[in-house]
Amino acid sequence: MTSDNIFSGLKVVDLSTYVAAPGAAVILSDFGADVIKVEPPNGDPWRVGHKIPPQPAADEPYQWHLANRNKRSMTLDLKSPSAEQALRKLVTWADVFIVNTPHPARKKLKLEYDDVAHWNPRLIYADLTGFGENGPDANLPGFDITSYWARSGLLSMTRDAGAPPTLPVSGSGDNATAVGIYSAIVTALYYRERTGKGSYVTTSLLAEGIWSASVSIQAALAGAKFYGLHDRLHPANAAFNVYRSSDGTWFVLIVVPDRWGAIAKAIGRPDLLTDARFSDPAKLAVNRPELTAILDEVFGAQPMAHWNEVFSGVHVTFGAVRGPQEVINDPQLVANDILVPLHGVGGKLTSTISSPFQVHGVAKVPARRGPNLGEHTDEILRELGFDAKDIDGLRAGGAIPKIREHVA
Repeated sequence: MTSDNIFSGLKVVDLSTYVAAPGAAVILSDFGADVIKVEPPNGDPWRVGHKIPPQPAADEPYQWHLANRNKRSMTLDLKSPSAEQALRKLVTWADVFIVNTPHPARKKLKLEYDDVAHWNPRLIYADLTGFGENGPDANLPGFDITSYWARSGLLSMTRDAGAPPTLPVSGSGDNATAVGIYSAIVTALYYRERTGKGSYVTTSLLAEGIWSASVSIQAALAGAKFYGLHDRLHPANAAFNVYRSSDGTWFVLIVVPDRWGAIAKAIGRPDLLTDARFSDPAKLAVNRPELTAILDEVFGAQPMAHWNEVFSGVHVTFGAVRGPQEVINDPQLVANDILVPLHGVGGKLTSTISSPFQVHGVAKVPARRGPNLGEHTDEILRELGFDAKDIDGLRAGGAIPKIREHVA
């Protein structure tokens, strides 16, 4: 890393697992932070996520590199009495301490904010939970599908009429939450810059899910009348709907009222502008299924390449629905540094997904493959001030494995 990196010199201890909290540490690392991933002897369970259905199966732990690139890994068994001296050194060293261990287990391990903050008054302690740190469900375990998607209302709304709730895209709530945790950490760092004081910052998958669903949740608070679940053949707005081209490509079309005239002419149906069935809002409301059927026939007569040209020519908002295998070939991703090279020894994975924003004029750290389990344990302990005898003592006491097993 260089002095040009925004977080060069920032020290982060990542004690979290799975996706959301580790993802926040990845964003810090992208901008130069030194992140130590502290794992139990068996490692973060996400190391084997690529082998667990319905995750896409692959020989390489692609999701591990995504959530843990640029980090160094050390193993530490916090259940061992001798682990406290290493933990204390880590907390003293750190600027940021990220944890998502459930609070009952965290209390037993003496990992709560009050357990460690007195060692470092400037520490930013970032705490992620499933449902928040207070309330009757504070201690419930949570994943993004249960806390972010289901409990927030998102899962009930992201389906068509008549269809049951389905599984959302894996990690989507987690990665949105990662940006939220990162934002909390950066806000606390700014506060520390002004006051010299550390902070205890929190968020939850539930809070982040509610924020993502906030337009609808706020509507419920206002007593709004909901139109019900989307029905493509009977939409609330035929000009805000999903259609399919002749080559089978689905696309989302959004036509604002002042562009309807232009689009009707561009698709070769200016007669729709004078059709009595659609001539005023009241009639249109009754005849939306008929207009949808007409548009289905029109759009189904030409391939997506044709509609790309037509829609672009009249500046109408649209988006073709792409699968992951198509998305990775989208030239916009490389052109905007969304896909970047993944550096490091071994493996067939050569690219990864960068964090979703840029600070222009500031380069991100080149993405480096996620660490092997315990790969840097001795190196980190030496940096923290432990000598060879001390390290042997930690190993003998069970705080760190006696034999380092570098597991990818």
